[in-house]
Amino acid sequence: MGDTELLARAAALVASAQRIVVLTGAGISTDSGIPDFRGPNGVWTKNPAAEKSATIQNYVADPAVRKAAWQNRLHSPNWSAQPNLGHRALAALGQTGRLHTLITQNVDGLHQAAGSDPGSIVEIHGTVREVMCLSCDERAPMQRALARVEAGEDDPACRSCGGILKSATISFGQSLVMDDLARAEHAARQCDLMLAVGTTLSVYPIADVVPVARRNGASVIIVNGEPTAMDSLADVLVRGSIADVLPIIVGAAVE
Repeated sequence: MGDTELLARAAALVASAQRIVVLTGAGISTDSGIPDFRGPNGVWTKNPAAEKSATIQNYVADPAVRKAAWQNRLHSPNWSAQPNLGHRALAALGQTGRLHTLITQNVDGLHQAAGSDPGSIVEIHGTVREVMCLSCDERAPMQRALARVEAGEDDPACRSCGGILKSATISFGQSLVMDDLARAEHAARQCDLMLAVGTTLSVYPIADVVPVARRNGASVIIVNGEPTAMDSLADVLVRGSIADVLPIIVGAAVE
């Protein structure tokens, strides 16, 4: 089956669906200049030491790890990245009222920046747009903490309690927010179409939303540049640049 026919089949499924759940991963943001973590040009592939700061035990125990993490945050491509056509296609789909829940493994905030309704988004791995205190749980805008780093603080502490600050993301060794996971799983059980975009579907437990949706009668579309762990579950499997193909897939639904 040719690419054109696959895209047409996927577009027809989206156009006929009434309760769509989308799961996005790093692949939707690479066209915005945000590298993934484990790919050929991934953050951890190029700099294995960076993975150390993503483990909560290392982050808490070692001030040097925290100082390096703050420098990485300060110079992160997240701050200059803009939503691409893939993000904007999902925002347009949301405006039709048929995108029930947008679950994202990404922490970059580009779905919100593209115009997707924040109330429909489950950021299962948290967000880099906020900072949180590991002692008192206080949260604040990340840019406020980065301004302190720019001013010379190499490991800024919580101004309320003196605790350790980190980005409001889920690090290795931290638990997911159970309410977010429950919300994602409930949405998967209720949807009539699961659209997985830019994810290898190998990170658990969130990858389970795809088979959950399938078992409950939903159609499944997988859009990714490379093979995924769940290609066999897809009704339609689309390969290609997400910024190129996703606007085509949702096009009929948003016209």
